[in-house]
Amino acid sequence: MKHADAVRRRDKLASKLPTAELLRGSLLQRMIRHKSGCPKCARGEGHPMLVLAVSEPGGKVRQISLRPEQKRVVEQWIANYHRLKSQIEEICELNQRLLRPEP
Repeated sequence: MKHADAVRRRDKLASKLPTAELLRGSLLQRMIRHKSGCPKCARGEGHPMLVLAVSEPGGKVRQISLRPEQKRVVEQWIANYHRLKSQIEEICELNQRLLRPEP
């Protein structure tokens, strides 16, 4: 691949990068059960809940409770994050090619 082609491809990728709507983490479905006083929990049913799990430095995992109507936007932001990460890797590979002398 020629340098000009690599630069053109890199700039095209960079122009499509999502920048604001990003979210790192995993969307989980959890079941909450109260210890006492809840007939639903006493029957073993529990309460389904959406949680965003985000790992922090030091190995700590923070869990953020979500409302059901937030599910679609959180899924989209997580997908944007993974797409961005993949595009950044591709841009890095193109930049490495640019560091080599052109044949």
